[in-house]
Amino acid sequence: MGGAGLHVHLDPVGGAAGDMFIAAMLHARPDLTARVLADVAAVLPAKVGHAELTEHVASGIMSRQFKLVLAAGGTAARHGAETTYKAMRALLETAALSQGTAEAACAILQRIAEAEAQVHDIPIDRVHFHEIADWDALMDVTAAGSICAALEGASFSLSPLPLGGGLIDTAHGKLPVPAPATALILRGYDWHDDGIAGERVTPTGAAILAHVTHGTHGTRQPGRLTATGSGAGTRVMQGLPNILRVTMFDTAQSGMMHDQLVQLACDIDDMTGEELGAATDALRADAGVVDVMLLTGQGKKSRPVVRMELLVRPDVAEAVAERVFNLTSTLGMRRTVVDRLILPRSVETGPDGQRIKRSRRPAGHETAKVESDDLEGAVSLAARRAAARELE
Repeated sequence: MGGAGLHVHLDPVGGAAGDMFIAAMLHARPDLTARVLADVAAVLPAKVGHAELTEHVASGIMSRQFKLVLAAGGTAARHGAETTYKAMRALLETAALSQGTAEAACAILQRIAEAEAQVHDIPIDRVHFHEIADWDALMDVTAAGSICAALEGASFSLSPLPLGGGLIDTAHGKLPVPAPATALILRGYDWHDDGIAGERVTPTGAAILAHVTHGTHGTRQPGRLTATGSGAGTRVMQGLPNILRVTMFDTAQSGMMHDQLVQLACDIDDMTGEELGAATDALRADAGVVDVMLLTGQGKKSRPVVRMELLVRPDVAEAVAERVFNLTSTLGMRRTVVDRLILPRSVETGPDGQRIKRSRRPAGHETAKVESDDLEGAVSLAARRAAARELE
């Protein structure tokens, strides 16, 4: 059920909320429904209720709705210590969830917590949720995490978001939309005003969008259209269907997948080899850094210069840039958004635990390569090459 070769484009026609994202994705990929409902049941007490996916017609558009159906005497409200970020994260981490669900759900929840911490100027561990404290919000975070984990490897892109307008009621009084946490989470994204007021993007919806798009709108990838889906919100709008639409594309038909990275580059002429080596190792170990390369050349005043080039995930580009400034002597760097073409690949395990990466080339033939680190036990170059040939 992996997402290798899958590209998902999101059109927030009516807006974006957690339940709209889940409904739209399950409309397009009904095969994920059983997994998602099982994961929700693992965190949602039976006395509260259960999740339900239903057909819904929004302004004449067939779609799906995802909602919490309360049990007799049940309530969605939660109060006290159980609504803190620490408690909600602990619940996700200890629940019997499908592989990868807890990690993805916690990452979505953390985006909301970080925004709330910044809004209220408090440490993240002291964040106490209000608007997303109820069971239905935790249900949405869990379900979205389940979908993201099931489609790991998929790429996402997003159309501009509807701005909305007016005031909404919050635990801190009436506030303008987008809500403060939503605005922080989606800082850097494009918005448009379609003249329809109200809250159009919720904090949970914002966190899910930021998680799947890695902090950037992304680029809609070419490929074969394989599925569409629409997730409906509860609000009825005049002249506009209140839906989030997804379109799914198979980008592996050409043998290649597309994604987008940020390239950071700087020239350094006043650091020793030891200092550069230490900085490079530290940057290469960063989880958000895809690759680091050092190139030698001649710079100003005929000095030998080292050009450092990094490929990083868009959502961590600012943080990695800060690390480069802290770890090197450079005073400036170039930043470029680059599109990348990659071949789909799989990893299998050899007889002695060696990792073998296999990929299919556009011409149709398959290639295999053993991970270099798994050949370190070879006593000579000839033995290393022989072991690689045997495994591949």
